[in-house]
Amino acid sequence: QAQLVESGGGLVQAGDSLRLSCKGSGPAFGSYAMAWFRQVQGKEHEFVASISWSGGSTSYADSVKGRFAIFRDNGQKTTYLHMNSLKSEDTATYYCARLRLAHRPDSPYRDQYDTWGQGTQVTVSA
Repeated sequence: QAQLVESGGGLVQAGDSLRLSCKGSGPAFGSYAMAWFRQVQGKEHEFVASISWSGGSTSYADSVKGRFAIFRDNGQKTTYLHMNSLKSEDTATYYCARLRLAHRPDSPYRDQYDTWGQGTQVTVSA
């Protein structure tokens, strides 16, 4: 069964950069679109970014467009989220997720993903 493990979170200051990693296990990692969501305690998961299974297509939430970038290395079974110009409102627990079906387009909708990591906390101080 596929598993995802996030890393790279931490406490940074506004304007700093951070890179999150999501290491996958199990077969056929490169056949699934991946996404990053974030959650503030007491609120629902918010879509951040997604990437197609080939890596050729990406999508971003308006709130992070131009500041965040999603990449993947299928050989390393890893998806990355590069976060630049961080703001206090980016503070959240960040989760990576794998799309339910292989070789399907990436999606901003949480219910399209069925494999999730444990999350990594990002805290941005003003």
